[in-house]
Amino acid sequence: MADTFSYPTEKYTLIGKVAKAHGIKGELKLLPFSGDGKSITRHRELTLITAASKILPVFSVSKARIGKKEVLVQLEGLNDRSKAETFAGCGVLVLKQDLPVLTDDEYYLHELEGLTVVTIEGETIGQVESFFDNGSQDILVVGKGKNEFLIPLIPGMIVQRDESSLTIAPPPGLLEINRGDDAKGK
Repeated sequence: MADTFSYPTEKYTLIGKVAKAHGIKGELKLLPFSGDGKSITRHRELTLITAASKILPVFSVSKARIGKKEVLVQLEGLNDRSKAETFAGCGVLVLKQDLPVLTDDEYYLHELEGLTVVTIEGETIGQVESFFDNGSQDILVVGKGKNEFLIPLIPGMIVQRDESSLTIAPPPGLLEINRGDDAKGK
């Protein structure tokens, strides 16, 4: 995610961003960070946060539908394009308590932030700093000092997770590409 919003992370999770107004009746075009529109349409209430990190009052969702890569949402009390345009660039927050319960082998990306990332060989890569969706899959941004690793969340990448760490099985060459090593491994 290129956008950073400051909010109480123990209470909220950021699930998307308002791209722009849509139509003349005040609908908003939202971009879900998960890449799945259902992550937004399942919620009956949304909280918006401005680029200056001001949390706005909770909005009830009166209508939501999934588009190609976006979700079109009508919020109660927002019924004209001019007002809707003022929300462009806002983040979309939901209360963590309103997130669906997951099975034991599932996780929310925000739950991975701060975990130490270790390879199956025991090499410590760094800590999960953030994540984003590149259009194909979610990417973990793992930092260690000045080094930054982009770890794609593809099937089989995460082999174990506990309260403090994440064990990954990176394909050959992934870490070297992230380090900027040349073909000779220097």
